[in-house]
Amino acid sequence: MTTGIAGQLSLYDLLEPPTRSEPATAPSAAREPSPKQPTVAGKAMSGQAIGDSEPVAGEPCNQPSPLHVEVIRSKRRRKTAQAQLVGSVLEIRIPAGCSQKEERHFVDHFRSKFERSRAAAMVDLEHRAGRLAARHGLPEPTSIRWVSNQRRQWGSCTPVDRSIRLSDRMAGFPGWVVDYVIVHELAHLVQADHGPAFWDLVNRYPRTERARGYLMAKDGV
Repeated sequence: MTTGIAGQLSLYDLLEPPTRSEPATAPSAAREPSPKQPTVAGKAMSGQAIGDSEPVAGEPCNQPSPLHVEVIRSKRRRKTAQAQLVGSVLEIRIPAGCSQKEERHFVDHFRSKFERSRAAAMVDLEHRAGRLAARHGLPEPTSIRWVSNQRRQWGSCTPVDRSIRLSDRMAGFPGWVVDYVIVHELAHLVQADHGPAFWDLVNRYPRTERARGYLMAKDGV
């Protein structure tokens, strides 16, 4: 059963990825300067995926199974590749004249894109944000969603409409890390800057220090 088309990728994109605009947002959760702040004791670190650190009813705890990839070379294609998920098989159609190197680029691009999308779909972000807001005394967002155009930051928000966006690069990260980014953005709904009052709010989350370290290590992925 076909579940949808991921879009197209040009041969030119292999040489120079297209520039994507990002919404005006708060600074990256992983890159802002860290003021002096008390260390908060954290719980034991979990190596499992989203939803495992503090399970939520109805939220899966397992990562989706690996995708099987089938490459189809088409004489009708000249410069673009296209992919779609058919059952558990990721069909990738590429120009017949592609080199092996170009084929690997296309496969890596689409496999990564679909795996992030599948992992993200397993998480109920609204439920998760609501639970964290209630637990840590923060306002709930009007909307929270995954986006694929945030390459320089992990999360962002727009306080005026209380919307939050999370980079889908985190879709396979441990749940306690994603929770930190959510709390970080929820705190921005109260404090726009990164002053002491903001960090007082963020530090209500007990794994702040560990999550920040994890994101710094992952920065650029």
